[in-house]
Amino acid sequence: MRRAAWLLLLLAAGCPNNMAQQPRYDPFDPSALFPDGRSARPQVPGTVARGQLDLDGHLVLGKVDGKPAPTFPFPITAEVMERGRQRYEIYCAPCHDRLGTGQGMIVRRGLKPPPSFHVQRLREAPPGHFFDAITNGFGAMIDQRHAIPVRDRWAIIAYIRALQRSQNATLADVPADIRARLEEERR
Repeated sequence: MRRAAWLLLLLAAGCPNNMAQQPRYDPFDPSALFPDGRSARPQVPGTVARGQLDLDGHLVLGKVDGKPAPTFPFPITAEVMERGRQRYEIYCAPCHDRLGTGQGMIVRRGLKPPPSFHVQRLREAPPGHFFDAITNGFGAMIDQRHAIPVRDRWAIIAYIRALQRSQNATLADVPADIRARLEEERR
């Protein structure tokens, strides 16, 4: 029996270690193995990482009663707006530009321009519409669900609303105390 154990140990030591010699990919390397050509695999739909289950449909789906949410799921503060500006400049401005007119760097490189956030249709769209577009993609825009966390998506939408208001504001939109000061300075 002892002899058989030694023989088995010698045979096992002589086996090649195929697991150590498997092909590997660096992030964003192309792969011919998958139909989409990407080596990095998206999360399997319906899976939830431990500690990530959130049943708030308004927050995580951008929907209320199955329709795009007409409101934000949490209060919009100055900190949220600043976070939205930062994330917008990272993820959105390359295509939509810093003012949201749809004339970002990708347009200068010859790609199809995205719509301006200042068209009437998008100024009237509920926040849930933008959440859905960021999460699932829209037209030529790819989905950003894995790149942008849920709360950051909402912060970006709040910043988009501020951009829309800034480009279409009237004097009546300015608070009364600031409006009086502006009118005084104008004289």
